[in-house]
Amino acid sequence: MSALLLLFICLALGILVRRFASPPAGIVPGINWWVINVALPALVLEMIPRIRVDPQLWFPVAAMLFTFGGSWLLFASLGKWLRWSRERTGALILVCGFGNTSFMGYPMMEALHGKEGLAIAVVSDQLGCFPLLASAGVLVASLYAGRQPQAGAIARRILAFPAFVALVVAIVVGILGGWPSIVDGVLISLGATLTPLALFSVGLQFKLHSGKGQLAAVGLGLGWKLLLAPLACWVGGRAAGIDGLVLVVGVLQAGMAPMISAAILADDYRLEPTLANTVLGAGIVLSLVTIPLGNWLLTAF
Repeated sequence: MSALLLLFICLALGILVRRFASPPAGIVPGINWWVINVALPALVLEMIPRIRVDPQLWFPVAAMLFTFGGSWLLFASLGKWLRWSRERTGALILVCGFGNTSFMGYPMMEALHGKEGLAIAVVSDQLGCFPLLASAGVLVASLYAGRQPQAGAIARRILAFPAFVALVVAIVVGILGGWPSIVDGVLISLGATLTPLALFSVGLQFKLHSGKGQLAAVGLGLGWKLLLAPLACWVGGRAAGIDGLVLVVGVLQAGMAPMISAAILADDYRLEPTLANTVLGAGIVLSLVTIPLGNWLLTAF
């Protein structure tokens, strides 16, 4: 309970600081830089060598692939049927295809399921969500914005990402037997900064404003991201014989709030940024209810 309370407090502090405290310019990029370049790699370096090899670990990765693929298929079809603009269709594919599996997913999985749940969340994010965003996400953004995707730039983006480099190093370290205790202690301390800073940053960036004619699109988008995608992943996981914590974390990560980076990508490619930010803000608020509720349902029955 105290871990969940920490999440709510850090998020609320970010919202309150943004609204009332006039934070210094550059605070969000500064916090995000630390989280992405220091805290997240440290967490990956600490957690990955500890992960017990489990043949079911393909499921959290597959859940990320399914969520994005389903989003692309669903909103491309709806876009044609409802005569949406390419910009609206592309925005919904991005923000409803990628979950906030690190900034919100890591803290929430750790709060709900401890270090074991966090380790599975790291696998789903680092092997599923992030490489997919950096490749297929950029491809979708380019196609719907009418630009030509650059394969070389996509590859460099993935290979140079600090957490991906940390993932490769961590796998090697795990094979060799893990870190010395003194190194492990440092990594734990650095990785512990991710939860409060990530949620504080989410609060600082929180926006909720609906443009004209966007309500139906927001509802359809969040219906997929927060309800249908995790439900379909649960059905698929059970059919494939997945159970226990791997199933629970994989499903919850599939139903996580939309990813901030996906909304930023939509903004960069001018894919209806107001819609993308509305879906993001509403999804963050609703996921604070849907994720704990979904966790209760998954563990109670």
